[in-house]
Amino acid sequence: MPSAPAAWSLVIHGGAGVMTRESLGGADPGFSTALNAALSVGGDVLAKGGSAVDAVEAAVRVLEDDPLFNAGRGAVFTAEGRNELDAAIMDGSDRSAGSVTGVTRTRNPVSLARAVMEKSPHVLLAREGADVFSLEHGLDQASPAYFRIEERWQQLEAMKRAGGGTAVFDANLKYGTVGAVARDRNGHLAAATSTGGLTGKRWGRVGDSPIIGAGTYADDRSAAISATGSGEYFIREAVAHEICARVRLAGVSVQDAADAVVRGELMAMGGDGGVIFIGADGSMGWSFNTAGLFRGCVSADRKPIVAIYGDEP
Repeated sequence: MPSAPAAWSLVIHGGAGVMTRESLGGADPGFSTALNAALSVGGDVLAKGGSAVDAVEAAVRVLEDDPLFNAGRGAVFTAEGRNELDAAIMDGSDRSAGSVTGVTRTRNPVSLARAVMEKSPHVLLAREGADVFSLEHGLDQASPAYFRIEERWQQLEAMKRAGGGTAVFDANLKYGTVGAVARDRNGHLAAATSTGGLTGKRWGRVGDSPIIGAGTYADDRSAAISATGSGEYFIREAVAHEICARVRLAGVSVQDAADAVVRGELMAMGGDGGVIFIGADGSMGWSFNTAGLFRGCVSADRKPIVAIYGDEP
C-alpha cells in the first residue's frame, strides 16, 4: 500500500539548457543559494498552512528579484534593447488562471499574473494593456534601469555582432525561465512561471511561459507543471497540459508522462528543455532533455534539495 503523501510539497526551477560544469567554469556563482532561498520562502508559506497559490507566487518572486535568472530583474533584452516580461499562474483547485506578456514596468510579473486571475474576467493580458492593468491595481513598479543587467546587455550585443548586426534568437539557453509548483495541506495544486523570453526576440514574440497549457498548468485531478526551454516547441506540443492529460486519462504516473513528453515527443520535434511537477498523489520531480536544469524541492518530510547538472540525483 503506497504511503500517504507529504502534508505539503514544493518544487522550483530556474531554467534548463547548456549548464555544464565546463560552461559554468566549475563554479556556482550563487545559483544554489538563490534556489534555496526560494525553497525557504515558498516552503515557509506551506508549512504555516498557506495555499499552493500563495507558495508558488512567493517562490517565483524570490527568483524574479535575483538577476542570476532570466525573469524579472534578470530578464534578457529584445532586439530593440527592451525588457519584455511574461508570467503565468494557475490554481489547480478550480483551474482559474492568469497570465501576462510583454510587461515592461511591473517589478514582479508573477504577482501581476495573479492579479489578472483574481481581479479580472480575463486570463491573458498583453503589452501596454497589461502595463495599464498593473498600474490600476497598484502593483509595484520599476524603472527600465532596474531591469538593465549589464551581462544581459552584453549578451544581446554579442548576438548582434555574431549575426552581422541583426539579432537572432538565443537557442542555447543558459539563464532560463523560473517556475514553481506546489501542493498544500488541503491537497490543492498550483503552478507559476516567469520569464524574460529569448535574447534578441522580435516582433512581439511570445513563448510558452504565459500560455496556459503550454508552459504552465495545474489541475487537482492530475498534476501541476511549470516548463522551461525552447518555447515554440512547448506551445506546439502543449506540454504542460499533455502531461496532465496523460496522467488523468491514461492513468500513468506523472514521472512517466513527463518523460514520455519531454524526453520523447518534444525531443523528437527538436525541442529542448524540461519541466518540474507535483502530482495529485503527492509525487514530485522533474524531467529534462538538456545538459542541466536549475532545480530544487522540499516537502513537509524532506529537507531542501537543489541541483544543477544532469548527472546529479
